[in-house]
Amino acid sequence: MTDPDGLGQDGPVTTIVTRTVPAERREDYEAWLHRLLVKAEHLDGFLGADVHRPSAQHDRYTSVFRFATPEHLEAFQRSDLFHQSQAEAATIVDNDPVWDTHTGFELWFSPPPGTNVAQPVRWRMALLIGAVVYVLVLVFGALATAFIGDWPTPLRLAIVIAIEITLMTYVLLPWLTKRLATWIYPINETA
Repeated sequence: MTDPDGLGQDGPVTTIVTRTVPAERREDYEAWLHRLLVKAEHLDGFLGADVHRPSAQHDRYTSVFRFATPEHLEAFQRSDLFHQSQAEAATIVDNDPVWDTHTGFELWFSPPPGTNVAQPVRWRMALLIGAVVYVLVLVFGALATAFIGDWPTPLRLAIVIAIEITLMTYVLLPWLTKRLATWIYPINETA
């Protein structure tokens, strides 16, 4: 039920679950979903959930669950709560859910097609990325001047940018996401 490609990393993990719920069963599904979310709030590593309800054009629920680490998600998926809730949901809906799992900040860049995925709080995302870029530009600008200051500016700039982007993508943002996850992804349920 999880994406094996995304679970080898540390840091927050987001799993998107879509279910088609017939209109006559929505009240039952809403009650089931409410019970699940109330119980999930007490799970270790649970960072919150967003629920996107059906529109006039479709009868699909999209639920976005966030956990602090892939291990927390895996623990939830092995839990009695998970198995009991899935068995109960199967009595309400006619089809199996579709699961899509992502780690870290990747949802900022490529949300799954056909879903309206809730983003982290935008001003917090901008503040965090701005602070990281600011520090990297100061540090690597000074280092570049000290070590390769006599190189042509376009080459020096290309090297500095490549190092900064690599550090942001593979080191700093995953590390910061893990430590600031509850600030970036506040716990809530949207209507």
